Amino acid sequence: MPRLSEVIAALENLWPAARAESWDAVGTVVGDPDQEVTRVLFAVDPVQEIVDEAVKLGAGLLVTHHPLYLRGTTTVAASTFKGRVVHTLIKNDIALHVAHTNADTADPGVSDALAGALDLRVVRPLVPDPSDPEGRRGLGRVCELDHPLTVREFAARAAERLPATAQGIRAAGDPEALVRTVAVSGGSGDSLFDHVRAAGVDAFLTADLRHHPASEFIADRAHGAHPPLALLDAAHWATEWPWCELAATQLDEISDRRGWGLRVHVSRTVTDPWTAHAASNTTSSSMGAPN
Repeated sequence: MPRLSEVIAALENLWPAARAESWDAVGTVVGDPDQEVTRVLFAVDPVQEIVDEAVKLGAGLLVTHHPLYLRGTTTVAASTFKGRVVHTLIKNDIALHVAHTNADTADPGVSDALAGALDLRVVRPLVPDPSDPEGRRGLGRVCELDHPLTVREFAARAAERLPATAQGIRAAGDPEALVRTVAVSGGSGDSLFDHVRAAGVDAFLTADLRHHPASEFIADRAHGAHPPLALLDAAHWATEWPWCELAATQLDEISDRRGWGLRVHVSRTVTDPWTAHAASNTTSSSMGAPN
């Protein structure tokens, strides 16, 4: 059985902390480097439900995409929900390791996993990492479909292939426009609109699109000199969960190669904060909203 320090070294090799954004908080949050690890659980969010799942599983290491403490704190008291997470982890000898923006830009990374879930062929990064001479790392991915789909059909594919959430998939733009090329970015993506414009794609699938940036982007594409471009907005959690399966596969391969015998698991607990969705009672939507 490997020690935690050995497993963490392997994870750092996949997602070096030095490649995280300066504002990010990645790496090991809780854990004794000398403890032995037999089971590892991957998840998006380090919330209590996931920690309880790790306890029930008997995991010695929990790896999450989102940080537990993204900003500074002065307490880990169990009277706070994050403090309860820390107390539960320590009491049950479970380490917590975070790979966030360093996993976003990795090769392969979060957006590669998203593209794979949607059955897209990755062409290049949307925002290349200038430190990568091979041009494979970076934020987001520019992709091609195996055959053209309408925006409506591509939205349906995304709804079918990504984990189910209350939000589902929202689309902006002509629902009958053909989509041949797509930019994807797991997590919040409306800060990437300039890069999407420059990529010359037919659609952009991401999460957390806000009203004003999306409205202005669609209006600019509809009335400008450039071809129209559709936006597809999925739940943040759903766009990043496929990375958990990719990351688990990567650690499984390392474990097999080194003879560690790790049992690697992926949480299927839905930690998207939205739990219900009520469709508008109208037939006026061009996407055909139900009555």
